Amino acid sequence: IVGDDFTEVDAQVFRGRTISLDGLERAAGKTFFWAGRYSQNLNERVTLATELNVFAQFQPRLPEKYRDSEYVFLANIAPDLQRQVLDQVKKKPRLAAMDTMNYWIERTNAELRETLKHVDILMINDSETRELSNEHNLLRAAKHIFKMGPSILVVKRGEYGAMMVDKRGVFCVPAFPLEEPHDPTGAGDSFAGGFMGYLAGSKGPSDASLRRAMVYGSVLGSFAVEKFGLDRLRHLKQSEIHARARHFSKLTQFKL
Repeated sequence: IVGDDFTEVDAQVFRGRTISLDGLERAAGKTFFWAGRYSQNLNERVTLATELNVFAQFQPRLPEKYRDSEYVFLANIAPDLQRQVLDQVKKKPRLAAMDTMNYWIERTNAELRETLKHVDILMINDSETRELSNEHNLLRAAKHIFKMGPSILVVKRGEYGAMMVDKRGVFCVPAFPLEEPHDPTGAGDSFAGGFMGYLAGSKGPSDASLRRAMVYGSVLGSFAVEKFGLDRLRHLKQSEIHARARHFSKLTQFKL
C-alpha cells in the first residue's frame, strides 16, 4: 500500500519489467516512512523514526492470480498482516519465508511468534536474531528459533556476509567486496528478493539450491548498496547478476 506521496514517477521503476502491480493499493495519506542513522562502517544502524502512516490501517488483499503462488515471501510488515497474506494462499506453498525487524519483536512479540509457526524460513539480521532468541551466540539462537517454527534461519550480517543454519549444518557466504558502498538501506530486502527469486526459478529447495540462493541473495544485496536508493537496481542487467555470482565462486573457491 502507498499514499498520495507515491507518484507515477515513482511507479515508473516497475514499468517494462515482469512485475505485476495488480496488488498495489493506493490510499489517502503518506506512505510508510523509516529513518535511521548508520555507523561509520555502515554495518550498524540506529532507528530514528518509524511512521506506519497508510500501513496502520492496511488489510492486504491478494489478487486471485497471486493465490496459487508456490513460493511466498512475507516481507517486513506487522506479523498479523503477514499471516493474513499466507491465509489467502489457496494451498500450502512449497516454501514460505518471512522477514521481521526489532519494531515487531519489541511491540508485537506474541503475534510474531504465532506467525513464525507457519513459515519455513526466517530471514533477519544478526541483532534481530539475538533479540528474538535472547541468545548472543548465533548457533544457539538458531536452535531457539527452530523451536518457534522455521526449519531454516538466514542471518543477514551486512559487510560480514550472510549465514544459513538448518538441520544439515551451517553455510556462510561473504559480502561482495566493494570499495565504496553508498547506501545499505534495502540491502536485506534485495538479499531476500535474490534468494527467493533464485529458489522460485529452481527445481525446489534442495541443499544445493539453497546454497546458490544464498549467493544470489548476496549478489543482489551488493548491487543495492552501490548507489543511493534504487538507482543501481534501476539499470541492473541479468548478465551482471550472473557475472557477479561467478565472481563469488572465485572468491570462495580453494583446494585442500
